[in-house]
Amino acid sequence: MTVTQQHTSVLIVGAGPSGLMMAAQLLRYGVQPVIIDNKQGPTTHSKALAVQARSLEIYRQIGVIDTIINGGKQAAGVVFNQEGKEVAELSLSNVGDTQTAFPFVHLYQQSKNERLLLDFLTLNCCPVYWNTSLLTIEQQAGKVLVQLQAGEETQHITCDWLIGADGAHSLVRKQLQIPFNGDTYQHQFYLADVKINNAFGDKVALFLAKKGFAAFFPMPEEQCYRIVGQLPEGFDQQEDLQIEEILPFLNAITRQTIGVEHTNWFTTYRLHHRMADNFRQNRCFLIGDAAHIHSPVGGQGMNTGLQDAYNLAWKLAGVVNKQLQEKVLDSYAAERMPVAKDLLNTTDRIFKLILSRNWFVGLFKKWALPAILKNVWGKPALRETFFRRISQTGISYRESQINLHLSHDSPIKAGDRLPYLKVFDEKKQQETDLHEWCSKPGFTMITIGKLQELDLFTLAKWITQNYTGTLNFFYLPPSAKNQHVFDAFGIKEKQKKALIIRPDMHIGFINDVVDIDMMDNYLQNVVGFVKT
Repeated sequence: MTVTQQHTSVLIVGAGPSGLMMAAQLLRYGVQPVIIDNKQGPTTHSKALAVQARSLEIYRQIGVIDTIINGGKQAAGVVFNQEGKEVAELSLSNVGDTQTAFPFVHLYQQSKNERLLLDFLTLNCCPVYWNTSLLTIEQQAGKVLVQLQAGEETQHITCDWLIGADGAHSLVRKQLQIPFNGDTYQHQFYLADVKINNAFGDKVALFLAKKGFAAFFPMPEEQCYRIVGQLPEGFDQQEDLQIEEILPFLNAITRQTIGVEHTNWFTTYRLHHRMADNFRQNRCFLIGDAAHIHSPVGGQGMNTGLQDAYNLAWKLAGVVNKQLQEKVLDSYAAERMPVAKDLLNTTDRIFKLILSRNWFVGLFKKWALPAILKNVWGKPALRETFFRRISQTGISYRESQINLHLSHDSPIKAGDRLPYLKVFDEKKQQETDLHEWCSKPGFTMITIGKLQELDLFTLAKWITQNYTGTLNFFYLPPSAKNQHVFDAFGIKEKQKKALIIRPDMHIGFINDVVDIDMMDNYLQNVVGFVKT
């Protein structure tokens, strides 16, 4: 299918999870992008498996969460085995209780994520141009000139902005000559999606042994597991390797006989840990694997790409719709690059520990690690810290230039993710939550504390005159049923707080007074709203 437009506001190169999420988010703001991919269609392989709580919150916001929850499975826990013997078991059931509406690790294959997002695009009349490859990029004043190859046809189109979501071998990144620094892990690995007759249940089973390691991840389908392991010595160069050749080594590591009933997918690969030197060059941006790749520890890769798109899309849509000044786009790389760098370093350290065959590290893994894990997991505060990290709900942009913190008492700071707090709506006499209040596109202003009717009228009038369609408004007066919200923000009796929540559910502004001039200053001069 040939791209019909000669010009588009946004061209997205790559229709994996990051590119599809970018398109879906832009569509929520009325921006119709063009999205291309050199593949014949969406992936048929499962690929990434875990959808973390922060990503589930994003899916809830766009209204597709029920499909994901019903089509996936929660990981019940993690079981650690040494030389075939269980040494520690960590439960993941409601591990993030009170932190999010989704206090668990959800298993829902990348292929399903892609189909879900494709359905969202189809409902919004946004096609994906498959079998269409990027050839060249030329950045000019105010636009980008792009050459595409669609089948036998070569065509030129222009776009205002270009998003590189084209994976680890990103042609966008290469065309922009942005370095992709990092390294490749020495060992080669195998991945198998299989149906087996062994009973590992809904827990992730990790097997560590002198001969290597293997991990079994439960998949939503009955008796189906993802097996990941290190290729035995001598198999690195073997072509057309089959799972049957690996089974003897897998049996030796697990100390049991793995009975494979059916193989859906088997592949071998090398793992890399790399990051682009910059996530933006003029009118071009990198998201997802095009910007950063790392080991699969913790199921972070796909989720980080989804959140790259989530972070960038509202800013870019604001610029395209002429609601925000272009300076807001500088915050994308400033906010997301530290997240990617921290993730790269953390997953790299953990992965090297798992792979290490150093005798001292071996002793540590055998004798000290199980005790440490049990001790840590037995302390609620440490469990919560673990969940905030793996779920990505703990990511904060406190240092960002588009946030403004003017509160003296709040333990929650501007830049933090808006906490998931349930709210009792006194008027409707029903329970909701702060995240539900932020379900509409745009910014959300929340005032907490007692306001007079005249104050509420003045706030509503200010929004109508200046921010209609871009600033939603909610008011939470004092009540016994909502005291926990006041406590969370450190609001004492007769005090107030004014919050402005960014479209990505991070707090942009907190103040101890409800002052229109100060909020107007934040939106106009800090975020960069275009005055109307």
